[in-house]
Amino acid sequence: MPHALTELKIHTVTKSPGTAPHELTADLCVVGAGVSGVSAAVEAARLGRDVVLVDSLPLLGGQMVNSLIGLFCGVFGNGPDYHQLTHGIFDGILTDLDKTGDLHYNRGHTLTVNYDEVALGRWVERTVHDLGIRVVLGAGITEVERPGRRIEAISFATRHGAVRVTASGFVDATGDAALAWEAGLPCRLPERTIYGSQQLILEHLHEEHQPGRDELAAHVAAKAAAYGLPRRDGLAFFFPGRGTAVLNMTHIPAPLDPVASSAAQLEGREQADRVVEFLRTEFPKAFGDARVRAYGLPGRRQTRWIKGVHQLSLDEVRSGVRFEDAVARTAWPVELHDRADGYVWETFDADHVHYVPLRSLLSPDCDNLVAAGRCADGDAAALSSVRVMGPCAAMGAGAAHALDLAGPEGSVHTVDPTALRARVADNVES
Repeated sequence: MPHALTELKIHTVTKSPGTAPHELTADLCVVGAGVSGVSAAVEAARLGRDVVLVDSLPLLGGQMVNSLIGLFCGVFGNGPDYHQLTHGIFDGILTDLDKTGDLHYNRGHTLTVNYDEVALGRWVERTVHDLGIRVVLGAGITEVERPGRRIEAISFATRHGAVRVTASGFVDATGDAALAWEAGLPCRLPERTIYGSQQLILEHLHEEHQPGRDELAAHVAAKAAAYGLPRRDGLAFFFPGRGTAVLNMTHIPAPLDPVASSAAQLEGREQADRVVEFLRTEFPKAFGDARVRAYGLPGRRQTRWIKGVHQLSLDEVRSGVRFEDAVARTAWPVELHDRADGYVWETFDADHVHYVPLRSLLSPDCDNLVAAGRCADGDAAALSSVRVMGPCAAMGAGAAHALDLAGPEGSVHTVDPTALRARVADNVES
């Protein structure tokens, strides 16, 4: 039987003038909840720190989950041994998603891993919840209080009111150095557009007829103009046994202007639809019944990043310089998307590993801020080889440890490299 209707009173209220913001105090405030921010928050929480994790999206997981990237890159080294180079949160992700059949390993020159974005999103949410990390979502920075060399607090606007977070340490994992920028710290911009991608997932595919990578690339190169596709190459990552694939076949600008950014998102979906038309027509056996299951949020590769104490260089990447204060490593190729029709792809040999030093995550003008992920400092080509998920997660973990070693009143610039190296050994040692 249904419940009887009971009286439900409704109140009329008006917002009080000068309403005080919601005040939060923590040991660490991480801004950005993608792979680097989640890694930083999880690592700090496991160190016993009180953590607030903030993101502008209404969801956790950043591009890793919500841009439908669908592929872990840079976690493993090159063949034939495919050593795991990043641990930390990836140990849990790889173990747990493998148990549920939500991973697939691709062995080629390097090792990449297909993943189910829904399963990964729930893994992130459960992990953050179970560690007691407080979360503020749908939050944009409105003010950063930095009276000297220390950030004291950040104010955010949310649909539920203003939020102010006071902490002793901060991590900029925003992807475009939004925290450093709003704090008045120097940042770097590329001289020309580095393109992002509009990812999408197709379903109802016949994977037994999937084209090879070279065959697909050749068709795109020959027919892209006829379909109005600016990018002359691209990849379709099939998830075996599911009849689905993630497409990475578009190039869209990634402006920091809010109106232009919104326009780029709409243009990205138009490009994606033209890609689907191309695939249905040119590869009907594999894609003739294809339907779009989901469009990801616009994927961004390199937009704005901090000016660090040290700018990682392409020469240091190519030669694999082992820094005393290294916090991350990878063997991922140089992958620079700085032209509309294609990208640079420069691979490394089987034994190659290159590193990211803590100094590339530190602003010379701030003592309690560490950048992570795409916010790290490098020249454009060097950054293109370390801004994938493996080293980004390692940078997040390194940021948490650097701030923990610095303490609530200390400076990340004086952290003992030996102590730091012992903390992050799994992500930098052989």
